[in-house]
Amino acid sequence: MDIHEYQAKELLSGYGVKIAEGGLAYSPEDAVQRARDIGGHVWAVKAQIHSGARGKAGGIKICKTHDEVAEAAEYLLGKRLVTHQTGPAGKICSRLYVEAGTEIAKELYFCFLVDRSSERIVMVGSAQGGMEIEELAATNPDAITKIYIEPAVGIQDYQARQMAFALGLDAEIMSHAVKTIRGCYRALRELDVSMLEINPLVVTANNELIALDAKMSFDDNALFRQPKIAELRDKTQEDPREMAAADRGLSYVGLDGDIGCMINGAGLAMATMDMIKLAGGEPANFLDVGGGASAERTEKAFRLVLADENVKAMLVNIFAGINRCDWIAEGVVHAVQKLDMKIPLIVRLSGTNVAEGRRIIAESGLPIITADTLAEAAEKAVQARNEAVAKGGC
Repeated sequence: MDIHEYQAKELLSGYGVKIAEGGLAYSPEDAVQRARDIGGHVWAVKAQIHSGARGKAGGIKICKTHDEVAEAAEYLLGKRLVTHQTGPAGKICSRLYVEAGTEIAKELYFCFLVDRSSERIVMVGSAQGGMEIEELAATNPDAITKIYIEPAVGIQDYQARQMAFALGLDAEIMSHAVKTIRGCYRALRELDVSMLEINPLVVTANNELIALDAKMSFDDNALFRQPKIAELRDKTQEDPREMAAADRGLSYVGLDGDIGCMINGAGLAMATMDMIKLAGGEPANFLDVGGGASAERTEKAFRLVLADENVKAMLVNIFAGINRCDWIAEGVVHAVQKLDMKIPLIVRLSGTNVAEGRRIIAESGLPIITADTLAEAAEKAVQARNEAVAKGGC
C-alpha cells in the first residue's frame, strides 16, 4: 500500500525527521490560505498522486505570489498526470500540498528497502539526489552507496555515520543526520514499511537537513496490525479492479490485454500468462484464487474478471492439490449460470478429482470449451478471443 507525500512526511516528522512547513489544499482558495498561513515569499504547490517523477510531469509548481499559487492550484486540481510510474493512463490529482519554499544548498538521495534476496534491510544513499535512482544506477553506479542492516540487530550508529559520510555531510550536522537516519529506520520497523524513500533529502543554505519529498510503501500483509496506517489508504489512486479484489481477499493485478484469467497459484498464473502471449494473445489480468477456491470464491473471481469491459474471452486454469477439481467445476458452472456469461469460457482442470470435475463440466450443458493441457488451453483461449472479436466487428 502506498500513501501520499504529505502523509509520509507527517509520519516521518514523528520520528525526528525535519520537514518544511506545509498544508493540504483541495481548492485554489485552500491553497492560497495555506500559503498565507505558512508565510514567506516562495511556495511549492505539489500535486498529490501515488507516483514519483511528478516534477517532470508538471506536477510541482514553484510560486512567488498568492495569485501564482491560485493559478497553480487551478491548473493541477483534476489534472491527469502521466509519469513513467503511472503508465499511459496516468493518475488524477484531487489534492495538493502547499509547502514553504526552501533555499537548497545540496540535494541528496536516501532510501531504506526490504531486500528479500539477502533477507536484510538495505540502506541506499547518494550525494546526487533529485533525480531518478534508476537513471543514476545506469549512468553512475559508483555514486550509490548501499549498507546492509541485520534486522535482528537493527541499525548501528556507525552505519548511520557511514551513510552520512557517503552523502558528503559536514561534521556540523552529523549528529542531526544520524538522528534522521535512525528515525527513518525506526519508522520502517515499527510501521511495517517495505520502502521508505526521501528524494531529495536536502541541505539548506542554513545547513539544516530537511526531507523535501518522501515516499513510503507498506506491507499489505501487515496492515491488520497497523490500523492507523490502513486509514491512510487512498483508493482513488488505485486500479479499481485491484482494489475490489483486495477487498475480497483475492490476488489480482490488472493488465492491458483482453483474455481474462482465473488461476490457482501465482507460479501457474505467471506460466499461463506466458503461454497466452506465446499463443499470440494478451492477458487481461493476473488473478490467483488460492488453494481454497469455493463456489462463492469462484463466483467472486468471475465477477472481477468480467467487470473488465476489455475482456473478450476467459481462461480458467486449475491444478488441484489442496483444492479439488470437482469443487472448482461446481463453482464454475454455478458462476456461469448465475452471471449469464456472454463471452467464450475455456476451462482446463488437472489434479485431484480431475475426472469428476471434467464430468461436471461436460454434463452441465453449458458452452464451456475444455482443454487437457496448458498449451492447448492458451491456444483455444486466443482462438476464441479472435472469433469473438471478429463476430463483434471490433
